[in-house]
Amino acid sequence: VVSRRVREAVVSTQSTGGGANVFKVSYFKGNAYLAQSPQLYKQMAVCADIERVFTVGAVFRAEDSNTHRHLCEFVGLDIEMAFKEHYHEALDVIGNMFLSMFRGLQSRYATEIETVHKQFPAEPFKFIEPALRLEWPEAISMLREAGVEIGDFDDLSTRKRSSSASWYEQSTILILHSR
Repeated sequence: VVSRRVREAVVSTQSTGGGANVFKVSYFKGNAYLAQSPQLYKQMAVCADIERVFTVGAVFRAEDSNTHRHLCEFVGLDIEMAFKEHYHEALDVIGNMFLSMFRGLQSRYATEIETVHKQFPAEPFKFIEPALRLEWPEAISMLREAGVEIGDFDDLSTRKRSSSASWYEQSTILILHSR
């Protein structure tokens, strides 16, 4: 199945919703909003029988958050796909996409990575193939073994992720799912 790129509008006369705060801008004689998500464009493409679509584009979120995990503007990679039998098809596509990206970076940019490592020494980036796929109970068990206090259905909060940093940093690709 071939994936197709969808190009979304960056400026819209309507807020695209999704729960995020928006950047309102003056646009000619009216108002407009900076794109929050390409979700609508991707869903329209899938409904038009394009089985797999992706976008790479600017995303703007007017969130009043001052943390290292929140950005008001970023370039996002978004995918949308139909699956025929099970959502594991989507997990396979996502895992294979990351593996392809990582292999491509290693092979095409080895010289650039080496140059960066000369100035900023770091361990080589490691990943495993195939992508690691854990079921939720197994992941919770691994966190508990690493000393993280977590309930069976707790979210992975910032504090819990921070306290499990050594375990988390040793992991490569985690795709958590249930049966």
